[in-house]
Amino acid sequence: MSGGEAREMRTLSVDWRADRVVVELDRPEARNALNGAMIAELHEVCARVEAEPRPLVLTGGGGVFAGGADIAELRERGREEALAGINSRLFERLHRLRVPTVAAVDGWALGGGAELSYACDIRIATPSAVFAQPEPGLGIIAGAGACWRLRELVGLSVAKQVLLGGYRLDAEAALRHGLVAEIVPPEELMERAHALVDRMAASSALALRMTKMVLDAEGPHPLADDLTQAVLFESADKHDRMTRFLERKKR
Repeated sequence: MSGGEAREMRTLSVDWRADRVVVELDRPEARNALNGAMIAELHEVCARVEAEPRPLVLTGGGGVFAGGADIAELRERGREEALAGINSRLFERLHRLRVPTVAAVDGWALGGGAELSYACDIRIATPSAVFAQPEPGLGIIAGAGACWRLRELVGLSVAKQVLLGGYRLDAEAALRHGLVAEIVPPEELMERAHALVDRMAASSALALRMTKMVLDAEGPHPLADDLTQAVLFESADKHDRMTRFLERKKR
């Protein structure tokens, strides 16, 4: 982490600038899958942004945003971990930051990776971006925001197509349904993300904060997600499906 932060991050590359913070998910060996270490480090970033507010840009390295949650870790989680909302609490914290947040998405944004992008205020994408929620195939729900944030972002019908029908939203579909603001060439992705933050910086920081506060409405989530996930995390079906998934990856 640059800009005066001494602690070395294991799963993130963080550039702390005077007027913004840029976070790159950095687990290339796992397609930037979200594991416990990454969740903890993203909480650290959120804590610092809460203490020193400035816009946040979130992206993934290596041509992929985030290939979902770490299935090996997810398979071992049970009811208590579901009720703790390990991923959902982080995404809610990110969503509630009092500064604007931008997800710059290149390549796959799967499962928890897609939900991480949904928690940001604005998304921009490259032509190779794909958003998908494979969780039901693993015996669980998309329990970290997709069941309600995606509905709010693209509407109930499209959300059901993704969450129930297993459809993927490529960049064009994501743009058509309003999930992303624009599609840009990969070599211009970060430049356009910074240009968006520049436009935000020209506005009143207090006015943006108050606008975001008014826009974000309360709801029953993430509690409903956690309760549902707590039941599914204890099922033998979930464990079997994730085991088969991990065994296929070894072949």
